[in-house]
Amino acid sequence: MKPLARVVILLVLGSAAQAHAALPLTGDARGLPTLAPMLAQATPAVVNISVVMRDPGENNPLLRDPFFRRFFNLPEQPRTEQSAGSGVIVDAGRGLVLTNHHVIKDAQEVVVTLKDRRALKAQLAGADPGTDIALLRIPAENLTALKFGDSDALQVGDFVVAIGNPFGIGQTVTSGIVSALGRSGLGIEGYEDFIQTDASINPGNSGGALVNLRGELVGINTAIIGPAGGNVGIGFAVPAAMARQVMAQILRFGEVRRGRLGVSTADLTPETAKQFGVRSGEGAVVVAVEPGSPADKAGLKKGDVLVSANGRPIRGAADVRNRVGLTPVGEEITLGVERSGGRTEIRARVGEPFAVTGAAGEAVPQLAGARVANIEPGMPMYGQVLGVIVASVEAKSAAARNGLRAGDIIYGVGRRRVRSVSAFLAALRAAEAPLRLTLLRGEYRITLTIR
Repeated sequence: MKPLARVVILLVLGSAAQAHAALPLTGDARGLPTLAPMLAQATPAVVNISVVMRDPGENNPLLRDPFFRRFFNLPEQPRTEQSAGSGVIVDAGRGLVLTNHHVIKDAQEVVVTLKDRRALKAQLAGADPGTDIALLRIPAENLTALKFGDSDALQVGDFVVAIGNPFGIGQTVTSGIVSALGRSGLGIEGYEDFIQTDASINPGNSGGALVNLRGELVGINTAIIGPAGGNVGIGFAVPAAMARQVMAQILRFGEVRRGRLGVSTADLTPETAKQFGVRSGEGAVVVAVEPGSPADKAGLKKGDVLVSANGRPIRGAADVRNRVGLTPVGEEITLGVERSGGRTEIRARVGEPFAVTGAAGEAVPQLAGARVANIEPGMPMYGQVLGVIVASVEAKSAAARNGLRAGDIIYGVGRRRVRSVSAFLAALRAAEAPLRLTLLRGEYRITLTIR
């Protein structure tokens, strides 16, 4: 018997390859079925992204010292390397380009190349490691933008087209269908709500566009599952609705400001629906409400079933995390609630995340810029979970760029549980790259992948 091929999840710097589904096409002047008219409108908005980044070996402060470099006869400028991905112009007037955070992370210089071969230097407007979305600005001169589609209206079986720059060979188009919606728990990102598609997505396509047959943007291509990195028809895209919310916060604040409600939820199952006497087929059941939290003040109770947030349907607990996580601190969120067979709306104001006080913390060499401490009395989750708390994260540090936040509680490194700072540091020393940290952020479990 042949050994099974090892299946891995890959973040792809771009998308494209063989089609898996026949599309219902319109005819051209020759009477032949084609998507060419739609693609003629859409493809100029999809760009190639080249990134010059610092060599990881240059993170040592000594190697950034000009005197040290001259003394040891090292080059004056640190070595750099290039990577390629894709992006989508979403606002021609302001020159706004959406891509993936992992495409531009640690970049010293970003160059956007348009379909007409113009190469434009880009500025980073902001990025959100939690959703793997980044926003760039380029000179707004004769640009073509993609219109946002309604990713919430997608259904399994809808036809979609992926556009990107796979393997750096040039712009490529592939087709397929929506294979599944709301995929989460893959450990690719902190806030997961993926569109799954069989439109071929390959390395080099990260940040590229997933469009519907009207040429509207419904997703940002992000990752694939495949043996040894090859495409097997399982690709993932961040929904356009999520990317659009991230973009709005970056434009407003320069970052995504996440807060908390103070509520723990679980997926609604037929058994729990029967237990709580609700008729909803989908939703998230409230299993705990933190006393004095925004959820408690708003009137949420254990056993409530959350069915919508700001008018958008909630399919499960992951949707609650994503909706709250993309609502800025201090703003209200309107929750559709089913309680005792009736439906009502509850407005809750998203509160500040947990604050960490009184802990200097210990520096973590593998997570430059972060300090961790043991969970002591008075700290969040003391006595409820074993792990270490992130006491502080320096702005713009490597730890911050990888998505770590003050107040996060780390309780796992790879498959190894950690219960103290010493155990955490030992686990980091023994772990292989990429690092996978399992943590609690507020009431939500998140997996961060750090390369």
